[in-house]
Amino acid sequence: MGFFVHETAVVDEGGVVGEGTRIWHFSHVQQGAQIGSNCVLGQNVFVADDVQIGTGVKIQNNVSVYSGTEIEDYVFLGPSCVLTNVTNPRAEVNRHELYERTRLRRGCSVGANATVVCGVEIGRYAFVAAGAVVVRDVPDYALIVGVPGKQVRWISRHGLPLKDPDLDGVLTCPESGLRYRETGAGELRCLDVSENEPLPEGMRNGEKYYDDIVHGERLK
Repeated sequence: MGFFVHETAVVDEGGVVGEGTRIWHFSHVQQGAQIGSNCVLGQNVFVADDVQIGTGVKIQNNVSVYSGTEIEDYVFLGPSCVLTNVTNPRAEVNRHELYERTRLRRGCSVGANATVVCGVEIGRYAFVAAGAVVVRDVPDYALIVGVPGKQVRWISRHGLPLKDPDLDGVLTCPESGLRYRETGAGELRCLDVSENEPLPEGMRNGEKYYDDIVHGERLK
């Protein structure tokens, strides 16, 4: 099967690209970068030499992924969002040895024109709204908006804001039927599918699974 690289794109020798990945117009993957399978890199995407990108990642047009960035599976980066790697850059001062690590955890989304200041971790399935500026770590499932970015509520794995919990403290995704509950540590966890496991195949296509969630049993 291999992978696809548009004739205007460049993958330097030593860059690793996984099966089924597509790299479009005018993009550049440097030597040493590692890109997983079934990813999509849109037009004018840059991936630096030590960047690691997981499986199923979608990077839209005009995004640069600089050294110090780690991107886990199924992350979405919207058009023209910005990832930095130095807190206090100066053209006159060389800080190549001081690149700060930024980690984008499984399934999170960063909206169009949002900025992620380096040195932070964006949690699993978190959602950074378009134009927001992230300056601190983001919890799993958090919906972040504004400048500076603030959490306004929880969001489901399917990307829908979760309404108030029921009498049992359960928040239910209106699209999928998956159930969530806050922990005592102020975190959110899914009751039906582990954060580290893939969704059931049908659920990826928008099918609802209300009838499969019985007495707290996990989805098969």
